[in-house]
Amino acid sequence: MAIQLNGTDLNVEQLWEIAVRKSRVALGPRAVKKMTASRALVERWLSEGETVYGVTTGFGEFANVRIDIDRIEELQENLILSHAAGAGEPLPREIVRAMMALRVNALAKGFSGIRVATVHTLCSMVNADIIPVIPSQGSVGASGDLVQLAHLVLAMLGRGNVWRNDGSMESAGKALKRSRIAPVKLTAKEGLALINGTQMMTSYAALAVHRSLELVRIADIAAAVSVEALRGSDTPFDARIHAVRPYVGQMHAANNLRALMKGSKLRESHRHGDERVQDAYSIRCCPQVHGASRDAISYVADKVAIEINSANDNPLIFPKSGVHLEGGNFHGQPMALALDFLAIALAEFANISERRTERLVNGSLSGLPRFLAMEGGLHSGLMIAQYTAASLVSENKVLAHPASVDSIPTSANQEDHNSMGSISAQKAWRILQNAETVLAIELLCACQALDYARRWKSETPLAAGKGTEAAYRAVRSAVPFADRDRVLHNDIQVILQQLQSGFLLNAVERAVGPLS
Repeated sequence: MAIQLNGTDLNVEQLWEIAVRKSRVALGPRAVKKMTASRALVERWLSEGETVYGVTTGFGEFANVRIDIDRIEELQENLILSHAAGAGEPLPREIVRAMMALRVNALAKGFSGIRVATVHTLCSMVNADIIPVIPSQGSVGASGDLVQLAHLVLAMLGRGNVWRNDGSMESAGKALKRSRIAPVKLTAKEGLALINGTQMMTSYAALAVHRSLELVRIADIAAAVSVEALRGSDTPFDARIHAVRPYVGQMHAANNLRALMKGSKLRESHRHGDERVQDAYSIRCCPQVHGASRDAISYVADKVAIEINSANDNPLIFPKSGVHLEGGNFHGQPMALALDFLAIALAEFANISERRTERLVNGSLSGLPRFLAMEGGLHSGLMIAQYTAASLVSENKVLAHPASVDSIPTSANQEDHNSMGSISAQKAWRILQNAETVLAIELLCACQALDYARRWKSETPLAAGKGTEAAYRAVRSAVPFADRDRVLHNDIQVILQQLQSGFLLNAVERAVGPLS
């Protein structure tokens, strides 16, 4: 069944289904009615010769140039051709599918004056999986993601390239013809309606939020395995501690760590007689650090929920009052700030994870074999896995610098403050990918360490907590204990795939129930 887009109630989960699982889309009946009403106004203004920005005038600094009525269609096509000026590597296909769906959803609100048939074409392209090849660079994040959206519309015109299923490219015109979709001939307001918007940065934000909401639980799982392997205390996760500093994210993280370690025989074996009074911060403060990042992600999720159901082009058309209003809803500042915040929050998951990994492989800190190798010296064990984690964490620190504090004026200073939200978006996406890999490395090291720790002061291997055991078994189903050196890249990639596919999280939640 197609997901109906009406501009009011799309959620991140639905967008994920469209972008990643390739669900079909359709315009809702209410959307068609609203769009028809706003289009009728555009037609009326054209017939009356009214001056409307981007309809009967040029764009940006050319807003004071009046366009003859018989050149309106040429104006709109020229807008797309001139703005398709992107650079850099192509955007990921799932990001472009999300962009297409979000543009439909914004237009479906009925404030843009576009023809229903034009939006139906965009829906048909999504459903036929005709995905434009769009360069990733060129947006300054105000007036919307103009460059990327222009490349998207270029494909609607039958120009530019689209992706084949095998990852190669073909002309958009050929792909449309094969799917029996007629290329669009833009009329008044339509080019502007299609490219004014924040859809690229918002696509990154929405899909990153979806993945981040899984990553927060993966981070707790990785931490729990590390705590057990390092024979850490579960006292810092006591509910009484967190009740007197009741941040929501902190309490959820503590709840998860308690649930994951519940019933651990390994923990009980060193509850008494351990000379350590308290653990290092990367162990003891997991709830506080993970929790703060959780709360930041919740903030971003709230902003994304607003943006994906917003009208963000210009001018906006209000059929009930019969007016057009020139404004700035295309400005990406709300997403730019949120994405910079998301980038920092995700970087911190990786930061503290790498510190736990260092403790796992450092024999003087863990009391376990150095670098978790059976024959240290002859074998290097997991030494270099920590190097890779350190490299990714260092890269994240550079990427976490906020893009939204910068602004370069464009369009002869008519557009004199820009959000740079597109840069915030792509940085946050890269940090998310890095953080997932850092957590995969922690799990690789933690499971290796757990194999050693199980026999700490015991002839019989000691079981860890119910959730910790489930995570360990999931990893070990594909990555065996390393009794000698091997190519660690392969192990890291296998565990990373377990994280990204939901395999590991599902295995743990089957054992302990849904995590917070």
